[in-house]
Amino acid sequence: MKMIVNKLLAIGKVSIAYVLIIAVCDVSIVFAQPGHRAGGGARTRPGSSGATRRTPGNNRGAVNRPNAGANRPNNNNGINRPNNTANNNGNRINNNNSNHINNNSGNRNSGNTTININNSHNTVVRQNNYRPYSRPPYVYGGRSFYSYHPYAYHPYHPFYWGPAYHPWGFFIAALATTAIIVTVANQQYHYDQGVYYAPSNGGYTVVQAPVGAVVTTIPSTAQTVAITGATTTNNYYYGGTFYEKSGGGYTVVPPTAGAIVTSLPEGGKETKVGDVTYVKYGDTYYQPIKQDGKDVYEVVKVDEVKQ
Repeated sequence: MKMIVNKLLAIGKVSIAYVLIIAVCDVSIVFAQPGHRAGGGARTRPGSSGATRRTPGNNRGAVNRPNAGANRPNNNNGINRPNNTANNNGNRINNNNSNHINNNSGNRNSGNTTININNSHNTVVRQNNYRPYSRPPYVYGGRSFYSYHPYAYHPYHPFYWGPAYHPWGFFIAALATTAIIVTVANQQYHYDQGVYYAPSNGGYTVVQAPVGAVVTTIPSTAQTVAITGATTTNNYYYGGTFYEKSGGGYTVVPPTAGAIVTSLPEGGKETKVGDVTYVKYGDTYYQPIKQDGKDVYEVVKVDEVKQ
C-alpha cells in the first residue's frame, strides 16, 4: 500500500512539472510576437503589414488611416495641402508687394528723397546793375551777403497759397484737365494754376519753375513786385516764382537782387549764417527785414569773397 502511494506522488510531481513547462512556453511565445507592448493587447507597429490593432477604440489601419502619409490636409510635408509652402510663398510675395507700394507712395508724398529731379533752374539771383548797394555786405564764411535794408529778424512762417498750390516734391497721380504743356530747353513740364510738374514714378511731381518758361496766365493772387533800376519795372510773384510780362504772356525769371516779397512758401528753411538768420528757399537767400512796419523779405545777393 505504501508503495502505491509513493508512485502516485511521483506521478503527480511529474504532471505538475509538465504543466509548468507548458505554461512558461506559452508566455514566451506571447512576448516574442513583433510589436508586443506590455499592458495592452498585441498590435502591429505603424507602417507594418500586420492587421489592425486589437485594442478597443483603435481600429484604424496602420497605412490607410486618414491622417497618415503625404496627402494629409494639414501635414508639414505634403505638396497638396491647402496651406502648403508654395501658397504661403505666394501670399508673402503679395504682401511684400503691397507694402512696397505703400512705402513708395509715402516716400513720394514726403518730399524729394526718392525723386531725381533738377530743381536748380530758378536759383540764380539777377544783379541790379542800376542800383548800387549803399550798405556794406555782411561777410561770413568766405562769402559776402548784400542787402539794401538792415536785417530785422522775424520767424519764418510758410504762406498758404490756396488749395491749388503744392510745394516742391509733392506727388500727384493725375493732373487736372486745365494743365498745359510747357517746353523749356527741350524738356517738357506741365503747368497748372501757378504750379509746375514733371513726370515721375507713374505720376507727376511738383518742381521749381524753369527759368524761361512762358505761360499765358498766372494766378490772380500773384503779387506785384517793383524792381527799381534805371526805370521801375514790375515783376509778378507767386508761390516763390518770379515772372515778367512779355508779349506771349508771362515769362519765368530769376529773382532780382533787392526784390522784396511779403511771404515765402512752404519749402524754405531758416539758415544761420554767423549772427544772421536767413531763409533759404532753393538756393536763394532771403533776408528778414521791416518795411512800413511789416515783416517782409529781401532777395540777397551772395558773392564769394575775393582773395
